[in-house]
Amino acid sequence: MNLTPTDWPVTKMANEKSPIGVFDSGLGGISVLKVLAENFPNESFVYLGDTARLPYGSKSGETIQQYTEQNLRWLAERESKVLIIACNTASSHFQGDNYQGIPVYNMIAPGSEAALQVSKTKVIGVLGTRATIQSQSYVKKLKELEPEVTVLSQACPMFVPLVEEGWNDDPITNLIVFRYIQSLFNKNSDEQLDTLILGCTHYPFLKNAIQKAVGSAVQLIESGDALSLSLKKDLELGRWQANPETLTEPSTQIHFASTDRSDFFENLARQLLAPLVPHQFSLAHL
Repeated sequence: MNLTPTDWPVTKMANEKSPIGVFDSGLGGISVLKVLAENFPNESFVYLGDTARLPYGSKSGETIQQYTEQNLRWLAERESKVLIIACNTASSHFQGDNYQGIPVYNMIAPGSEAALQVSKTKVIGVLGTRATIQSQSYVKKLKELEPEVTVLSQACPMFVPLVEEGWNDDPITNLIVFRYIQSLFNKNSDEQLDTLILGCTHYPFLKNAIQKAVGSAVQLIESGDALSLSLKKDLELGRWQANPETLTEPSTQIHFASTDRSDFFENLARQLLAPLVPHQFSLAHL
C-alpha cells in the first residue's frame, strides 16, 4: 500500500517564516540542500538524515514506506512549510504531492522533466539504487511525459556506501563507477545515449568520476537543480510562501539532525555542506 497524505497528523502549523524540511536516508540529500540554500538564500532549512537505517536502496518497499512516513511526520512536527523527499528511493515509493496541506516534492518528476528538456536523441540513462531501478519510477514518469523516449537503467548499489564513507575522490571509486557505467552502455548498442539522470541524491558527490566515465558528450542531470526550478515555479504560482524577512547570516539557516549521532557522520556532513555551516546538530528520535 502506498502512503497517502492522511497517514500523518500535523501537530504544529507552518507559516511563511517556517523552514523548508528536507530528508534523506543519509547524507546524500545534502547535495540537494546545498542547491536549495543557494537558490533560496532567505529561507531556513531543517535537514533530517536517517543515518541509523541507511541505505534505503536494499530495503523492501513496505519498509521504505514506513521510514518515509516517520521522516515526514518528524519534519512536519518541526513546522516545515515545504517537505522535500531528497531521496530517490523514498520518492519512488511515495504517492501524492502534499501532506495535510503541506506541499511535498520528490526527485522523480523534476529530474525526468529536466532530462527530456536537454536530451536530443531521447535516449536517457538512469543510475539509481536497486529499489529505485526496480520500481521503474523514472521509466514510468519519462514514458508518461514522452512516450517515444528510450530509457536505460542501471542499479549502482555501491555508490551510496562510497559517499557515506567519504570516498568521493578515490581510485577505487573511479574503478567502481567505470564498471557500472560500462554495464549501462552495454545496454545501449543501437541508439546514442546523450543524457544521464543521477537518480540518487548521493550521486552528485561522485559527479566528477561519473562524468569521466561517460564522457563530456553526455549531459548529467542532478536532482537539486531540477527541484529548485520546480520550487521557483510553484513559488510564483503561490503554492508556498517565501520568507518575507531577509536573513543576514546565511550560515545560521540550517538545522541538521540525524537518527544516529556520531563524530564521523557529523564531520562528514560538515565537509559535504561546506562552504555552508549548519547552525545546529541534533539527534532525531523518530
